[in-house]
Amino acid sequence: MSSSRDDFSIAIRSALLKKGARQKFSLVFLFIVALIIFLLDVYQFKFVKLTRTLINDGIYRLSNISTAPIKLLPSINNKIKETIFAINENKELKVELETLKNKEFQVEFLKNQNDSLRRILDSDIKIKGKSTLAKVLLDKDSPYLKSIVINRGSKSGINKGMPVVDGNYLIGKIVEVNYLSSRVLLLNDLNSRIPITFGEESTQAILTGKSENKPVLEYLPELYTPRNDLTVFTSGKDGVFIPGIPIGKTELDGEILKVKLFSDPNQLSFVTVQLIKIREDNF
Repeated sequence: MSSSRDDFSIAIRSALLKKGARQKFSLVFLFIVALIIFLLDVYQFKFVKLTRTLINDGIYRLSNISTAPIKLLPSINNKIKETIFAINENKELKVELETLKNKEFQVEFLKNQNDSLRRILDSDIKIKGKSTLAKVLLDKDSPYLKSIVINRGSKSGINKGMPVVDGNYLIGKIVEVNYLSSRVLLLNDLNSRIPITFGEESTQAILTGKSENKPVLEYLPELYTPRNDLTVFTSGKDGVFIPGIPIGKTELDGEILKVKLFSDPNQLSFVTVQLIKIREDNF
């Protein structure tokens, strides 16, 4: 039993002695290598310079590559900030641009309304009695009814039957009156009947609405030969409309004589209402 313990201890000491010998040899080897490198550096051999240059270049290159991401971080951060700022600024500019466009549209709309009012006020139509300017509030348009609602009523002295004109041209008459609004029956309504005159012979007829933009001339003389491009005027025989108000031009459609209205009933913004009815005994 004791002999086996002695053998084990001897084996351990032998291993430690071997390890110590290896450590001593390693230190001696490293010392010799360091001495050789020192001597080579002192005497400046060419291959040593070349090797050092290559090693330095390699180290510098690797250092530059390894530090490149760190150097790029501030630049990337600045680019991100600039991009975010540009996006926000672009959104603000879009909002400002839309605001300016809306203002331009409003200015254009007001200008157009002002021009329309100026044309009406500068009109040279001769209407007996007083008249009032009205704005179109609503179009009551259907396959059978053609009328508009205006912002003048009995408060402004308007009564049923009063003629309504657009500048120089007749467009219809008042058929319904409220306190602050009225409804105007247009010339192209099915219920519209207007006595008119046209041509050198002062031909008399009735302008009848046909639920389209071109009313029809009815009750023409039996031997009358229809012709194009004759100006149609109110005759005043109904005691409602002033005689001589222009309405439109004749237009032959097959055997039917129609009238192309001077004033488009679908494009009305402001109209003028004649406040005093005219009777037949005034002429």
